Amino acid sequence: MSSTSVESRAREFREALDRRVLLADGAMGTMLYTKGIFINRCFDELNLSAAAMVREVHQDYVKVGADVIETNTFGANRMRLAAFGLAEKLEDINRAGVRLAREAVRDQAFVAGAMGPLGARIEPLGGVTFAEAREVFREQAAALVSAGVDLLILETFYDLNEVREAIAAVREVAGPEMVVCAQVTITDDGNMRNGASTETFTRRLDEWPVDIIGLNCSAGPKVMLDTVERMTAFTHKPLSAMPNAGHPAWVEGRQIYLCSPEYMSQYARRFLWAGVRLLGGCCGTTPSHIKEMRSEVRSLQPGLAPARVVVEESPAKPKAMPKTPVEEKSGLGAKLKAGRFVSFVEILPPRGVDASKEIEGARLCKDAGIDCINVPDGPRASARLSAQVTCQLFQRDAGIEAVLHFCCRDRNILGIQSELLGAHTTGVRNLICITGDPPRMGTYPDATAVFDVDAIGLVNIANNLNQALDIGGNPTGSKTSLLIGVGANPGALHMDEEKRRFERKVEAGAEYVVTQPVFDLELLEAWMRFSEGFGLPVIAGIWPLTSFRNAEFMVNELRVPVPAHYMDRMKACDNAERARQEGVLIAQDMVTRVRPLVHGVQLSAPFGRYAMAIEVAEAIGPR
Repeated sequence: MSSTSVESRAREFREALDRRVLLADGAMGTMLYTKGIFINRCFDELNLSAAAMVREVHQDYVKVGADVIETNTFGANRMRLAAFGLAEKLEDINRAGVRLAREAVRDQAFVAGAMGPLGARIEPLGGVTFAEAREVFREQAAALVSAGVDLLILETFYDLNEVREAIAAVREVAGPEMVVCAQVTITDDGNMRNGASTETFTRRLDEWPVDIIGLNCSAGPKVMLDTVERMTAFTHKPLSAMPNAGHPAWVEGRQIYLCSPEYMSQYARRFLWAGVRLLGGCCGTTPSHIKEMRSEVRSLQPGLAPARVVVEESPAKPKAMPKTPVEEKSGLGAKLKAGRFVSFVEILPPRGVDASKEIEGARLCKDAGIDCINVPDGPRASARLSAQVTCQLFQRDAGIEAVLHFCCRDRNILGIQSELLGAHTTGVRNLICITGDPPRMGTYPDATAVFDVDAIGLVNIANNLNQALDIGGNPTGSKTSLLIGVGANPGALHMDEEKRRFERKVEAGAEYVVTQPVFDLELLEAWMRFSEGFGLPVIAGIWPLTSFRNAEFMVNELRVPVPAHYMDRMKACDNAERARQEGVLIAQDMVTRVRPLVHGVQLSAPFGRYAMAIEVAEAIGPR
C-alpha cells in the first residue's frame, strides 16, 4: 500500500471521526461459532479454508450499517499461530483477512486490521522479552499494512507493557500517518487484569502515539460505561468502546451471551453521551446488536460536544517501601549473608493429613545440624498436604526453619498474592519460586493448570510485595519480608534459554539459587563461571541414588546428566542395601567436590528415607 493511499485513507477516517460517531462491527468468533466452527479451531486460519464464511460475516455487519469492519486476524500473530502449527502461514492468513474484509465492504466502510495480544506473558511477569514481543507485533502489522488496511485496531490487551510494544511496532511499520486505535480490557472493578487502575492505563495510552484509545471485551456494557466516564478526566483523545454482550452462560452445551440487542442499544446512547467516538461490540454481539446500536447512533447529534465527567484527581500514590535486608528476613538469609555454608533436606508433604512421620524426619534433621527443611509444592503434579501448611508444622513442631517451594501451576495472580502475604504473616519467609510441573505429569492429567505467570513473574510479584506493592504497582500499606530463591539447571538441554531465564529471574529480584540435582561436576563448574557475576549464593542439589533403576529414571525422565562411572557403580550393586550404600557414597563424593564451589547443598531424602540425607550431610564437615 503506497504512502499516499495511507495518508488519504487516514485523512478520510479522521475527518469522518471528527464529524460523527463511527460504528464498528461486532464479534467474528461468536458468528463463526454459531455457524458450527468448533472453539478449538484456529479461527484466523478460516480466512484460507472457509473464506466464504468469513466474508459472509463481514457482509452481514456491513448490511446493518457498520462503518468499520475488523479483519479476522485477532490471533494471527506468530506465537498464537504456532500453537496450531500455522506460523509459516502468517503472511497468507493476514493478507487473506484484509482481502475478505475489503471484498465485503466494497468502499462502504473502513477496513481495520485487528491485532490481539501474543497469547504469552511478556516481561517482567513472563518469559517473552519486550524486544521479542515487538518483533512479533511488527511482523503481523507489516502483513496487514502491506495488504491495504485503512487503520489498525489493537484490542483486548490486559498488560500495559504488551500494548506499549504493540504500539511501537505498528508505528515502526506503518509510520505516523496510519490511524491506530489501542484498546485494553478490564475487570469488574474497572482496572486492567494486571492491576493497573483506570487512571494509570488511561494516562499511559494518552501519552503513546495512538489516535484513539478505549476498551473492548471485558464484563459487559455497564462496567465499561462506568470506566469510560472515568477515563474522560485523563485524556482528550477520542474514545472507543466495544463491550461484550454481558457475561457468557453455558446453555445446553453452548456458550450464550445474554445481553439482548435492545439492552445493548440503550447503552449505545449512554456511551455516546459519555463521549465515545468509535463504538462497536465484542464477544457475543451479532449483526442484530449492531443494527440496534446503529439506530441509537443515528438518533443522536454527535456533533455536539459531550458533557465531560469531572473526576477528582487521585492523590499521589505512596512510593515503594525499602526492602528488608536479606540478613533480617530469616535465619537462612542471615546465614547466607554471613557466608556460612548451609544445608537443606527436602521433605515432601504427606498425601493425607497426618504429618507425624514428616515432622519426626524434620526433628532428626535438626538434631543432625541441618539448617532448613525444603518443602516441594505438589511435586510431579501430585495432590498432597499444602506445602505452606507443612512448612508451618515443621517450624512449629520440629523447631527447624522451612523453605517453601511455591509454584505457579495451581494459582492465579490473585491467589499467588494472597498466599504470599499469608506465608509472610505465618512466619514462612523463605521461598523457592518455580513454574511447576504440568498436570499431565501426575495422577490427574485432566486437571486444569493455571500458569497465569511463570517463575519469572512469580519473582516479580514477591519482589513487589517486599516493597509494599501489589502486582499492579498499587500500595498494600505494609510490606513482606520474603527471601526469594529461584531454581537453575546446570545440566539443561537448552542452556542458552536456561541462562536467559536465569538473568530474567535475577533482574526480577532473586536473592539466592537452588540447582537441580548435580552429578556432573564439570557442568556445575561451567554454571558457576556463568553465574558468579550475578553475586547470588548458589545451593547445589544433591540426590542420593537408591538403585540403578533410580539412576536411569534420573537420566531418562528428569533429564539430569549422570556420568557413566556413577551409572556403572550403581549397576554393579547386587542388592538393595548395597545400592543404597553406594548411592550415599556417590552423594557424599559430590558434596565433597562441590563444597569449595557453592554456598550450600540441598539434599534429597528419596522415598522418605531421611537417614540417607543425614548420612550424606556428614560429608559437609565443620562449617
